[in-house]
Amino acid sequence: MSLRTAKIISLLVTIAGAIVLLQGATFSWLGNQQGYEPVQPIAFSHKVHAGDNQIQCLYCHSAAEKSKVAGIPAASTCMNCHSQIRKDSPEIQKITQALADNKPIEWVRVHHLPDHARFDHSRHVSAGLKCQQCHGAIETMERVSQFETLSMGMCVTCHRTHREVTLDENGKPVISREATPKRLMASTDCSVCHH
Repeated sequence: MSLRTAKIISLLVTIAGAIVLLQGATFSWLGNQQGYEPVQPIAFSHKVHAGDNQIQCLYCHSAAEKSKVAGIPAASTCMNCHSQIRKDSPEIQKITQALADNKPIEWVRVHHLPDHARFDHSRHVSAGLKCQQCHGAIETMERVSQFETLSMGMCVTCHRTHREVTLDENGKPVISREATPKRLMASTDCSVCHH
């Protein structure tokens, strides 16, 4: 290959890379989603539900106790209340129509982790960690936005400085505020979060 050909190839690769980097909607750096607040197909307000009406997070996100993912509630969960309350609202009508059509509501994902990392909600929820620790004051949000960076540094800092894990009488993990050298610390082993 001639020097001129190599320069042309190098220039084309540089231009292609620049195009990828400039397309912010399709390419993102790890951990740059803080503040991301997409419009959802239904204008659902956590402020009204979790704040004003004090509906517990686990009522709608019941999988968070048992699964690595918190899960999105089924439309039928919404209708437990909305078959009686505000059933004529245009937003509730969207849920009613989705159920009638047997189609899921296509919510836009807000919180993303890279494919090479994993997070288990059940381990954190069962240890007593509050949703607000990572999700912020979700009960005040009209539209959900990503509160924390969800970066490796954020997680490792929490595991190193704020959390001591002990077991209760049933063998379930319990998170304490202060760590002591004789107690089990939340793991900082790479294989816990990376695969």
